[in-house]
Amino acid sequence: MDVIPGAWRRTAAGAGLLSPQGDVAPTIFAEMSAAAVRFDAINLGQGFPDEDGPAEVLEAARDAIAQGANQYPPGRGIPDLRQAISEHQRRFYDLTVDPDTEVLVTAGATEALTATLLALIDSPDDEVVVFEPYYDSYAAVVALAGARLRTVRLRRPDFQPDLDELADVVNDRTRIILVNDPHNPTGAVFSSEVQSVLVRLAQKHDAVIVTDEVYEHLSFDSPHVPIATLPGAAERTLTISSAGKTFSATGWKIGWVHGPAELITAVLTVKQFLTYVNGSPFQPAIAVGLRLPDAYFDDARAALQHKHVLLGDALRTAGFEVHAPQGGYFTVADATALGGADAAAFCRALPERAGVVAIPITAFVAPEHHDEFAGLVRFAACKRVEVLEEAARRLAGLR
Repeated sequence: MDVIPGAWRRTAAGAGLLSPQGDVAPTIFAEMSAAAVRFDAINLGQGFPDEDGPAEVLEAARDAIAQGANQYPPGRGIPDLRQAISEHQRRFYDLTVDPDTEVLVTAGATEALTATLLALIDSPDDEVVVFEPYYDSYAAVVALAGARLRTVRLRRPDFQPDLDELADVVNDRTRIILVNDPHNPTGAVFSSEVQSVLVRLAQKHDAVIVTDEVYEHLSFDSPHVPIATLPGAAERTLTISSAGKTFSATGWKIGWVHGPAELITAVLTVKQFLTYVNGSPFQPAIAVGLRLPDAYFDDARAALQHKHVLLGDALRTAGFEVHAPQGGYFTVADATALGGADAAAFCRALPERAGVVAIPITAFVAPEHHDEFAGLVRFAACKRVEVLEEAARRLAGLR
């Protein structure tokens, strides 16, 4: 019996979800996490913090559980969280968002992204433009939605796209331009020129801009600028974010998407058949988090930037060429000088060789473009300072 129907098998294979034998293909993240356990290595591969978030937010979740917030919340999310999201967007970005019709709470940013693409893709001829390297779920979701993935590569050293290439790739078949800013895995923040060109191209080709802004409060050199704030962008932009990165609560899976009411209704139509709802006691807790004073957000950003400096110094000392991030959880380094011209092989050997786990950037790149990123490795800085200091001591032995 063919347990996986043929169409889904082909889709999953195209998205890299199945091995050549038809089994579920393990991700590089699962492989490297297993290696961390096997070699008692420090796991700087996966991007999750090893510290809890603010006490006020944790306590609010406990209170919500004690007070009975343990059943299904409203399909769009509890009203207070939707109101808090609206207040947050006005407070930080001067964006006006109707909490009743233009906000949808989701099971993390991943569900928001998945529901959005499934809702807006109409035809196999539709194209979704992403920037490469790209977060690994993007290609899988595009494949599941039945669309065509088009990529625009980010160029070293600053990981900005070539604007002529971008203009060539975006066309009248482009349904969605998917923008991750600050960017995972490179740590890049897109320039104002890049943002303006994106809006102009979306207008020209009648495309929807979908933004993944989960690292919005972790932009180091300048305040985050949502694309929806640019002239002419709000009416064609769906903005996605989540609580996981901002409040060190990645396991709670509370995300959201906001934008024009008719687009949000389309996303809700799909979302209700995915998770339906989620995280009832966590939703009021995240409303508390979004209303924390500016000092919380400033301190969180400064603390992570300090960790990136510590990690970057350690990587340079070990012999890597470091690309200092402008935002987000990750530092990218070139391992070529350490024999890491094949970053995938280098990362597979690193847990035993140095007792540290990292992820090759080729995990975020289409196979035909591996050569352009072959020596690059991603390290997560979102760990306790003492963990990063121990990683630095171990990495020093590579020289």
